[in-house]
Amino acid sequence: MTRTDSGVTAVLDEVTALVPTLRESGAEAEQRRWIPDENIELLDKAGVFRLAVPRRFGGLGAPVADQAAVLNQIARGDSATGWVSMIWVSSAWVPSLFPEQAQEEVYAGGSVRVSTGFTPSGSLTAHGGDGYTLDGSWKWISGSRGADWALLAALLTGPDGTPAPYAALVPLSALTVADDWYASAGAGTGSSTVTAAGVSVPAHRVVPLTDILAGGDYPFVPFFMAQGAAAYIGMAKGAYERFLERLPGRGITYTSWTDQSLSPLTQVQVAVAANRIEAAEALQERWLRRLQEHADAGTQPDVAERAAARGRAAYAIQLAKEAVDGLFEAAGASVILSDEPLQRFHRDIRGLSLHGLFTFTTNQEVHGRAILGLAPDTPFL
Repeated sequence: MTRTDSGVTAVLDEVTALVPTLRESGAEAEQRRWIPDENIELLDKAGVFRLAVPRRFGGLGAPVADQAAVLNQIARGDSATGWVSMIWVSSAWVPSLFPEQAQEEVYAGGSVRVSTGFTPSGSLTAHGGDGYTLDGSWKWISGSRGADWALLAALLTGPDGTPAPYAALVPLSALTVADDWYASAGAGTGSSTVTAAGVSVPAHRVVPLTDILAGGDYPFVPFFMAQGAAAYIGMAKGAYERFLERLPGRGITYTSWTDQSLSPLTQVQVAVAANRIEAAEALQERWLRRLQEHADAGTQPDVAERAAARGRAAYAIQLAKEAVDGLFEAAGASVILSDEPLQRFHRDIRGLSLHGLFTFTTNQEVHGRAILGLAPDTPFL
């Protein structure tokens, strides 16, 4: 897919040039359990956080494929920075589904970072007819330490006494962010618990969660899956590049191979990894094209297409993960040293692939049910 917008092309070029800087920051991100502030500043300056903001608010309103291309490059540099950027960018268009007043508030600066929590672990209570009070805690909110806004799911009890899930837009400054993110993978993502204690939310910043899932120009879940897959594939590319960087001058210990690149086994391992990454990208390109075709036509994908987007995205993620697994096993014992980026790509892609919406088997089940003519058994389509 060709990028014709010079603004998006400039963002992609700047981000690509930042890859070495982002990669060098990986160890620092792990140590502080949060990506360096410098990374955020560099990406903001490059225009990354304007990608999904509507043009009428000074954003780039970039097509989904262009957004994915930028996120892919960020994750190629550093997995934690790529993951956090993916969360912020993939969530930044969601406020466009809210009333105009909410959009004006969120998009006022033309660049915005939005973190999300779609498990309805909070509650909304109506007050005075013009707003709600939000209470609750949400775990694992990636990017919460640097976001401008949070989009949080909470239950609101209707007149008939039945609770229903709603989404509330809340400034991060109104929430408490716990220092509780200690993880063996994705350590730099700062995926802390956020808590709302009696936070007042005006009515124009609360909508039914079903409206969010229905989406606008793009359906929310397939859009989010596409952005997520871009980050995972970027991690695999970063691991692949790092493996090749390490190869010159390396032998295979306790064998006669003084140059690992001459070993047929290594040649096979490298080729398999390269082809897994390329296959993942080919799958990605297919669903990105289909999403954009629907957006351009003003239509929405049907249930079968939405289920297929989940299945294909998760399959691409699995291919990316397998590529990194193979490279890690071929890299030799020194790969486990903490200052080696390849081990971080390996741990992060394996850990982050356990995210509930990206897990392989769950998504293949959803896709398989659709193929067989069965109901998808989930509202997250």
